[in-house]
Amino acid sequence: MAANEGNAPVLVDSIEALQARMAEMRKAQEVFATYSQEQVDRIFKAAATAANKARIPLAQMAVEETGMGIMEDKVIKNHYAAEYIYNTYKNTKTCGVLEEDPVYGTKKIAEPIGLIAAVIPTTNPTSTAIFKTLICLKSRNAIIISPHPRAKNCTIAAAKVVLDAAVAAGAPEGIIGWIDVPSLAMTQTVMRDADCILATGGPGMVHAAYSSGKPALGVGAGNVPVIIDSSADILVAVNSIIHSKTFDNGMICASEQSVTALADVYDAVKAEFVRRGCYILNPEELDKVRKTILINGALNARIVGQSAYKIAQLSGVEVPKTAKILIGEVEDVEITEEFAHEKLSPVLALYKAETFDEALDKADRLVRDGGFGHSSSIFINTNEKEKLAAFADRMKTCRIIVNTPSSHGGIGDLYNFQLLPSLTLGCGSWGGNSVSHNVGVMDLLNIKTVVERRENMLWFRTPEKVYFKKGCMPVALDELGTIMHKKRAFIVTDSFLYKNGNTKPIEEKLDQMGIVHAVFSDVQPDPTLKNAQAGTKQMAAFEPDVIIALGGGSAMDAAKIMWVLYENPDVDFEDMAMDFMDIRKRIYTYPKMGKKAYFVAIPTSSGTGSEVTPFAVITDSDAGIKYPLADYELLPNMAIVDTDNMMTQPKGLTSASGIDVMTHAIEAYVSMLASDYTDGLALKATKLTFDYLPRAYENGANDVEARDHMANASCLAGMAFANAFLGVNHSLAHKLGAFHHIAHGVANALVLTYVMRYNAAEVPTKMGTFSQYPYPHALARYAEIARYNGLGGKDDAESFENLIAALKKLKKAIGIKDSIKEYGVDEKYFLETLDEMAEQAFNDQCTGANPRYPLVEELKKIYTLAYYGEPDELVDF
Repeated sequence: MAANEGNAPVLVDSIEALQARMAEMRKAQEVFATYSQEQVDRIFKAAATAANKARIPLAQMAVEETGMGIMEDKVIKNHYAAEYIYNTYKNTKTCGVLEEDPVYGTKKIAEPIGLIAAVIPTTNPTSTAIFKTLICLKSRNAIIISPHPRAKNCTIAAAKVVLDAAVAAGAPEGIIGWIDVPSLAMTQTVMRDADCILATGGPGMVHAAYSSGKPALGVGAGNVPVIIDSSADILVAVNSIIHSKTFDNGMICASEQSVTALADVYDAVKAEFVRRGCYILNPEELDKVRKTILINGALNARIVGQSAYKIAQLSGVEVPKTAKILIGEVEDVEITEEFAHEKLSPVLALYKAETFDEALDKADRLVRDGGFGHSSSIFINTNEKEKLAAFADRMKTCRIIVNTPSSHGGIGDLYNFQLLPSLTLGCGSWGGNSVSHNVGVMDLLNIKTVVERRENMLWFRTPEKVYFKKGCMPVALDELGTIMHKKRAFIVTDSFLYKNGNTKPIEEKLDQMGIVHAVFSDVQPDPTLKNAQAGTKQMAAFEPDVIIALGGGSAMDAAKIMWVLYENPDVDFEDMAMDFMDIRKRIYTYPKMGKKAYFVAIPTSSGTGSEVTPFAVITDSDAGIKYPLADYELLPNMAIVDTDNMMTQPKGLTSASGIDVMTHAIEAYVSMLASDYTDGLALKATKLTFDYLPRAYENGANDVEARDHMANASCLAGMAFANAFLGVNHSLAHKLGAFHHIAHGVANALVLTYVMRYNAAEVPTKMGTFSQYPYPHALARYAEIARYNGLGGKDDAESFENLIAALKKLKKAIGIKDSIKEYGVDEKYFLETLDEMAEQAFNDQCTGANPRYPLVEELKKIYTLAYYGEPDELVDF
């Protein structure tokens, strides 16, 4: 620092002095970091006020010391850096809690970065110093300034004005510092030892900042191209460019460097430039100025910030002393053309374009060769939407300035709204920068986000109407005619049910209501895409306004797929089958269903619950791919659970579908997504299954009560798992069925007790991930099922064992064997497929809701135990 009267700190003129000063500044910043918003705002205002009052003497110093620019314009820049920055950020919160949302449990807290290194350019030595010191004060950071050697006195003077005012308003001593005798080594030390770098200057310096190993906010070079379209107001366009290009002799990086005028307005543009005092170089003069612009391929420092007259003198060209801009009419936009470069002076290239596309090409080339990422400008009638959009699309610049003096427009807030005022303009990755916006206060804050645990919203979705009770089907179907006034019904079923006459009651009811109907009765046991497409072809020809699915899971699945294809023939099943973690956040959005047809589901078995679920499975036999689909758009509109349709289920189907109901209910109850809304349904389904499945199995059609209650159990469990989802029990069963053709319900039964014991581990390898699932507690959930069914013991562990024993007893009562091997699965083939089965089970959609997150090896262990029928009570998971 420069010496202060009565307190003469050591000059920062060596690396040692610099390091000592930076250490002192860090202590000051630690104190400053504790300041309140009120204290900071008082200091910020005092500093901005002092800088504003000193704008004229600081501008005079800058011109005297650097020999660049125009004093009166530098006054404006200093004024802007003080007033506009203060006005923009005076009410900005930079201390403590910035935002808080108690509903979502989020809070954002501002913290300063620490010690900021600021490299100040010779082109804007005082205004940039004011700007950077003010935004550091507002953000409670310390700032150490490295001035340009040719502008050190005026830069230090500007920093001192801000520091003195800040300290007088209560800021810690030494919160702003600077290098008194700048050098490359000192600048490198500042950049290396600071916490963040605010770099404004030439490409080499900015590159050094980014290479320092510290976070840097740097800016790229500007080579702003301007297009003047045929539709532009020529008076406004030309005079705006002159105003901008002559401002401080063109030293703002956002100033125009080239103008491309459309051919039909070119002469008018040129004439207006001349009329307003600009000088058009003749070919001989053009060559002389070319040689002056660049020296050894680099911008000649002697022309930066000089007047047009002085640059002409340096070039050996005579122009009036009042000449505002030297304009060179050129054609080449390549880097080999000197006029195509950034010139930081009142020297301008002028191009002619026959078409707007040609003008775009020229502007694009100029940006890419010298000003990638910075700014571009256009003058155009804004009704020319397509041209304006084409310009915005083509220009790889972070500021696209329309009908505005580019220098003033680019720095923000003077000729536009909501472009932050700044003297550090980011150029994005195009310009090799870390930011693409105008740098401001928020870039100098670390934002801590406090996020409290929140449980995500759950849901409960069912068909809009669920009718149940023996004999309810004709009454429920009556609504299709009397209330909905449907005209055409398409029935989907399988050949067995059709031949057995199960569709007749439906068809008779439809006939009574005058609803025309057709039947597709070729649903396969494991429906294929070809099967569904064949049904869809008939459906499309028939054009129904209601679809009635009659049957078990296969008929329901096929009918749902036909419904999708009928209403949305271009769907992609691979996309529809995409796995999801949260059904509300899935990547693929299902098409809206119900546009053409109302969907009615009538089950004929007590097992799948498909009449109330949003699930379907379809197999592409050609590709060998099974697509499990899950989305609430697949949920039927009406479910009719009429026990009359289930009375003739054979024993094998009663057993397999009945134990499937039990598995649905148990898995839904222990699922991570279980809720109060699903728990009651799941528990009741377990109770009904324990009580009535053995009777339904033994007595069949002779036990109407048992059949009725099992029909209800199936539907209740379906509604439970439609909302809570399932778990690895079903994941394992799906693959066991696919690889070894074991009936789905039986497959579930074979792994059930192993999975339960696996999930019940109090110290699982991994627990499932869901906000509502706080800790492993599947054991307690299983115990609740036991107690609900009168199987409670002295504690959760004993209750769990009682539940396991009851399930084994149930399985034995309905003819479920003890092992996979007993179902004729070859041991060699089973072991050969074991790895693939386990991997596919891990990837099954049902796995995600399981309370214990499985490892593939653990799934293999469950499969192996179930294959040999090992006693599950002896297994340690």
